[in-house]
Amino acid sequence: MSPMNILRRHRVAALLGAALIISPVIGSFAQNSAGLSTVAATTQTPVAGITAPNGSFAPVIAVTKPAVVTITSVTKAQAQDDGSPLGGNVPFDQFFQQFFGDQGMPMPRTPPQQQGQRAEALGSGFIVGADGTIVTNNHVVNGASSIKVTLDDGTELPAKLVGHDAKNDLAVLKIKADKPLPTVKWGDSSKLMTGDQVLAIGNPFGIGTTVTAGIVSARGRDLHSGPFDDFIQIDAPINHGNSGGPLVDIHGNVIGINTAIYSPNGGSVGVGFAIPSDQAQKVVAKLMKGGDIEYGYLGVQIQPVTPDVASAIGLDHPGGALVSQVIDGSPAAKAGIETGDVITGFGGQEIKDPKDLSRAVADVSPGAKETVNIWRKGKAMEISADVGRNADDQKTASNGNEGRSPSAEQGLRVPSLGLGLTDLTPDIRDQLNLSQSQRGAVVERVNPDKAASAAGIQPGDVIVGVDQTPVKTARQANQAIAEAGKSGKKSVLLLIDRGDAQIFVAVPFAAG
Repeated sequence: MSPMNILRRHRVAALLGAALIISPVIGSFAQNSAGLSTVAATTQTPVAGITAPNGSFAPVIAVTKPAVVTITSVTKAQAQDDGSPLGGNVPFDQFFQQFFGDQGMPMPRTPPQQQGQRAEALGSGFIVGADGTIVTNNHVVNGASSIKVTLDDGTELPAKLVGHDAKNDLAVLKIKADKPLPTVKWGDSSKLMTGDQVLAIGNPFGIGTTVTAGIVSARGRDLHSGPFDDFIQIDAPINHGNSGGPLVDIHGNVIGINTAIYSPNGGSVGVGFAIPSDQAQKVVAKLMKGGDIEYGYLGVQIQPVTPDVASAIGLDHPGGALVSQVIDGSPAAKAGIETGDVITGFGGQEIKDPKDLSRAVADVSPGAKETVNIWRKGKAMEISADVGRNADDQKTASNGNEGRSPSAEQGLRVPSLGLGLTDLTPDIRDQLNLSQSQRGAVVERVNPDKAASAAGIQPGDVIVGVDQTPVKTARQANQAIAEAGKSGKKSVLLLIDRGDAQIFVAVPFAAG
């Protein structure tokens, strides 16, 4: 079983403070762009003494710890209890939902309070500007009515939210002090290697600033929390309250921001995740200008190109992002991108997988015109697309309500793949909640010992295309699959409607 499959079977928890009491009212903050400083330049200047024979990290901690702060976010309690396993609308519940649905994790809790009472949550952060510019996680301060920062020397100061970004889970705060503040410098996370030593600094459970040591366990972890997932996995112990604190290298430079833990039981088991500094530094520079960040939007649903998919569409190697659906009225639809296209390049950047495309599009400013390289039915093409704005309420699909149900052709079998297909009937449309305009072949049975089952096809799936050719009935689907088999192809590419999404599934003939 792959590491990511193991991850998906357990919970990945946001690192919230142990002083968490009850829910915030999620809302927007006033935006302030006055008095901002420039982010400290990336450097790799070693800290003197780190190579001491005793191997002590004390020289690193002496330089970095004074710039690490505790952040207390204050929210207004809500009177109602929404049935959450954590009691009411737990602070940052939306962040929890991103990672593990409705499952909560053990946290200190109290019964629902009266409307208007206060709730507090703890997190961490670090100072990047001597004028009081602080970096932390968005989920540490999201929805807060007021924010307080406690410096390493115990000084407490009010903080203003300068800018925040939920997709990257980053936020920038500003405090005013009567003297220049100690800072930490950004490091180069691109140079990190598995096995490099790291230190995690923060305020777990509100007990005070704490330092833990470990190594980089892996790079590029995708927790499926957003388009920018590229986490550093570490084994340095981090817990609730460490969120937003710095992950530093042995030179004392920030190479990550501690953000999440892998937690089958709600506590730390020694597997944590940090946002890479190279990603964070770019976002922070934008947030320091104030407000939110606008992301580009193309309007396609995409999936990986596996070896079986590549074989079915005539690509000589897996790579790119396979378009499984084009959203009506989207920039992609207007540019002429079609379902079944493989996007291999965007804006001059090679696209190796769907994550590459998500990041490339999101990084483009809305309104920009970009070149899109695609592979369509055996030919390479280049088209131009006007990138749109990615709004949170952007529709991902639409359902039609026109058309008539086709006549039924029941019980067709596709023995080479292990499928039993049938046409759409009024009863099946009702059962699957399909519109009258829906066409295709319904998967009625799947032989568990055949290729279709191994490829993940399920009863209730609707086959709407075979080898990038639309099919409207079970007979058409069966014939198209048979023709693909006779042509000598190693696999056949099926376009499946499943719920609210469309996906391509490549089914090898050999396994049948």
